[in-house]
Amino acid sequence: MKKSLLFIFLMTTSLFLYSQKDTASIDQNLVARGSSRENPNINVTIYPVPVRENNFTLRTEKDIAFVKITNIIGQDIFKSRYSNQQSIRIFLDNPKRGMYIVTILFADGTRVVKKIMVEESD
Repeated sequence: MKKSLLFIFLMTTSLFLYSQKDTASIDQNLVARGSSRENPNINVTIYPVPVRENNFTLRTEKDIAFVKITNIIGQDIFKSRYSNQQSIRIFLDNPKRGMYIVTILFADGTRVVKKIMVEESD
């Protein structure tokens, strides 16, 4: 009994340490590739709030290169690349009511993450 408990303890400990090592290597890969920098001071306007008609507008003073929208559990529902635009109209394909995360990547490599609320249209 003691040997089996020791074996289980050693296996779970080694799996835990391996998973931490894997996470650390992923973080190092992102840094090595020159991942984007977050800059919450960039002025981004999203309207209308809340989103009702399956579309909304993003407006900012910097050039937008990429926009990704994910639902609250991390599933991508929208991705699109842009060529130096400062105002974009985004059309969502029948989104469900709820909270979504908008990630905006700018041409200079900075990014901003915002939340939006989508409600059913009247």
